[in-house]
Amino acid sequence: MSTTTKRLAHKVCIITGAAQGIGLATVQKFAREGAIVVVCDIRAAAVDDAVNEALSQGAAEATGFVLDVTQREQVDAMAAAVKERFGRIDVLVNNAGITKDARLQKMSLAQFDAVIDVNLRGVFHCAQAVADTMVAQGAGVILNASSVVGIYGNFGQTNYAAAKFGVIGFTKTWSRELGPKGVRVNAVAPGFVETPILATVPDKVLEQMREQVPLRRLGRAEEIANVYAFLASDESSYINGAVLEVSGGMTV
Repeated sequence: MSTTTKRLAHKVCIITGAAQGIGLATVQKFAREGAIVVVCDIRAAAVDDAVNEALSQGAAEATGFVLDVTQREQVDAMAAAVKERFGRIDVLVNNAGITKDARLQKMSLAQFDAVIDVNLRGVFHCAQAVADTMVAQGAGVILNASSVVGIYGNFGQTNYAAAKFGVIGFTKTWSRELGPKGVRVNAVAPGFVETPILATVPDKVLEQMREQVPLRRLGRAEEIANVYAFLASDESSYINGAVLEVSGGMTV
């Protein structure tokens, strides 16, 4: 593939939660599409590994930041450093997320707060940190990680569902606010995807999850990354305010 045919050639793309699972697959995909990849994750060693992976996959450039998305000062510093080094910010993929599941009657305030802080407040921090730059450019793309849980709810996930519902609210609102300025905002709502977040799920439960999907399998991280790459590219230039469900048809 020549540089001219790469969909994200030299676009400056920030990806949070980028060191494993869907985030790492997105780093790899964006790298293959020629992006300048900015890897953000809370784990330093994993950030270094992901940066090296991006370079090996063909990224125009790659750099990394150890970043806790709940810490606004860190987020602002990262965005400022990216702008200073590369002169622009083209894409933000708000992928960082955690789960701390429990039924309503058993969920602790600590469990609730932790998930809301990362999965909702963190998305707000990162989007607000890049919005001025994108508006000044007259172009940019913000992609938010929602979930089918954020559309339909899920047993034992009060905190996660609330955050992912909230992300959809962000997406709809920001697409109205930023769209006239040339900035597109969309969300992706994955179904059940084979990532480290499912590592502790028993095999019996995983099989039940597969049976809920018409394709009779879980998604692969790269299948979500492919959608992010499309939405980040100019091929999706008239898609704004959308929530794209990528679930194998599990909600049909």
